[in-house]
Amino acid sequence: MTTTPLIEKARAAAAGALKDITRHDGTPFIVHPDAVAAIVADEIGLPEECIAAVYLHEASRMGGMEVKEADWGAAICTLVDGLNKISTIKPKDTRLEAENYKKLIIQYSRDPRVTVLKLADRLEVMRSLKMFPKASRERKILETLMLYIPLAHQLGLYNMKREMEDIYLKYAEPEQYRLITNKLKAGEKDRERLMEEFIGPLKGKLDAAGIHYKMKVRTKAAYSIWQKMIKQKVPFEGVFDVFAMRFIIDCDGEDHALEKELCWKVFGFVTEEYEQDTKRLRDWVSNPKPNGYESLHITVKNKAGAYIEVQIRTKRMDDIAENGFASHWSYKGIKRQETLDNWLKSVRYALEHPDENKEDLPQPPSKEIFVFTPTGELRILTADSTVLDFAFGIHTNIGSHCVGAKVNGKAVSIKEKLATGDVVEILTSKNQHPTQDWMNWVVSAKARSKVKQALAAQEQNSAVDGKELLERRLKNWKLEFPDEMRTEFRKKYNYPGLTGFYAAIGSGALDVNVIKDFILGEEARHTASVEAAEAVQASAKNQRHYESKDDILVLNAKNVKGIDYKMAKCCNPVFGDDVFGFVTREEGIKIHRITCPNAARLLEMYPYRIQKVKWADTPSSGSFQVGLKIVADEESASGRILETVGQFKASIRSFTVTENTRSGTWEISLKISVPSNLELDKVLSQLRTLKHVAKVSRL
Repeated sequence: MTTTPLIEKARAAAAGALKDITRHDGTPFIVHPDAVAAIVADEIGLPEECIAAVYLHEASRMGGMEVKEADWGAAICTLVDGLNKISTIKPKDTRLEAENYKKLIIQYSRDPRVTVLKLADRLEVMRSLKMFPKASRERKILETLMLYIPLAHQLGLYNMKREMEDIYLKYAEPEQYRLITNKLKAGEKDRERLMEEFIGPLKGKLDAAGIHYKMKVRTKAAYSIWQKMIKQKVPFEGVFDVFAMRFIIDCDGEDHALEKELCWKVFGFVTEEYEQDTKRLRDWVSNPKPNGYESLHITVKNKAGAYIEVQIRTKRMDDIAENGFASHWSYKGIKRQETLDNWLKSVRYALEHPDENKEDLPQPPSKEIFVFTPTGELRILTADSTVLDFAFGIHTNIGSHCVGAKVNGKAVSIKEKLATGDVVEILTSKNQHPTQDWMNWVVSAKARSKVKQALAAQEQNSAVDGKELLERRLKNWKLEFPDEMRTEFRKKYNYPGLTGFYAAIGSGALDVNVIKDFILGEEARHTASVEAAEAVQASAKNQRHYESKDDILVLNAKNVKGIDYKMAKCCNPVFGDDVFGFVTREEGIKIHRITCPNAARLLEMYPYRIQKVKWADTPSSGSFQVGLKIVADEESASGRILETVGQFKASIRSFTVTENTRSGTWEISLKISVPSNLELDKVLSQLRTLKHVAKVSRL
């Protein structure tokens, strides 16, 4: 590793902070950041600021040294902060949790290179795994399998990935590891002999063509062989591509056309000499994989009849395939997430363009935050989530009784917003219950739903109490509070529903004495209304519009001067119908048919407001509107209906036809004007005789 003044300064600071700290085997702890720095510099090729961040991360994490921006700059401090946060992660032992923790690592990596530095750190730990106690060793290999191997794979750090996989296998499945590595070692001379036998007939042709190359036997990693053995349910000998012959062709510059030409020339020489299995040709030179991988793969049969996989690529192609930054997850089927993909692309771009400004690169996904319970359990919440969101995320009962929390050891209110990395301990009280204000302090769908449910349950309980209280007080006051009066009260005081109205009484928000005053006021107005109606009746008697002394109001189609009455729209009385009058508070007397849908309720609950009425002996020249509903089984019946109505003293005011697809019928709504119920009866009788008319009813 080449040192610079910055690297030397950072190492000196780390050496001072870590001077009294040792590793598990007793060696000075500074050995660890030295080894990580070497990986970062020599194996990955990151710049000096990343190497300095490795030293300063350990100096602050283990040695307690404060890393100040004034001393080291914003870029290095960002790297150190991300590494420090990732070092606090302690994943749970499940694959599902692993996905969440992997996203958390990404979230902590404000500079994309943070994850790469952490991978280098983990590789050094895996190389030194033997020194750790058994429990710690088992935890580290599981973390590596769940988190760091998939991340190395996604970043295109394939050599790092393969090495960590093999170390994992060595400790997780030692017997299988020994079996595979020993068989690979035992067959090493055979593979070298095969390579010499394979390349022998080709050397002259390649030299004559001026093609400079390096030949090597590429042996599949032990972990990869083990995975194939499991997947294909075969022994070691049953794995087809344990090794491959690889041509790595020298090609100066980046003339891609020349690279392709050289690859195909070598391909031609190989297939001239050896029989090719055309079904196993893979041309990723002409059509590189979406992840950027370029190589020709062919399978040929040697003189002994054994099949050999041959890979042909240039030095540039090999470097990208082994150490490059091409996206690899679409090739291996790693789960894709658009925001994660974009961020990983920014990592690769940062590695390939170390001198460019990192502030312009895409940042990690920010629609989620990652917080922890005191026991280290990870919870993923929507951005801007509060203590209440976290509490309801744990359990509804905890959320409903939450009074606050300790966030990173500091007491905060229930509406405190949380941030990634916070450790949250919820505080509860059995006396705490959700209030309407809580809806302003929660953002997650689950929390909002649970708060609404809790508020609805509280309202229902309060409504039961409120109804009992009101009924008890009305009985004591000897007052009645009929439905119509209750509806008017709710309108006046803005209580849209009965539940909310009773709940307000139960919670004390509405004083029952307000209801008492309202009832007394309404009764006073009613008395005044009745007296006014009696005065109208007396006036009408004086004008000789009464036929008897039984307080019966005589009606005709036109309003009687001095008497304010209207035909009720709920039943549309027609001259000659059996009717009664109802004294309203503001609209005078309403005339209802005795068969009106509201008649029973009015007659039973308000007998003191019922007015006897009688039609005049002969109708006036006025008319009455009537609504009819007709059901027909054919649309053509509408024409005959119109013709029939026109035969009588009736005029059509409106006419609509609607198809009922479920029943296969046609519903006709008809409004007509008639002088009396006698004429209406004629119309109804005639309509009922029409063909295709199934039902005629008066509305």
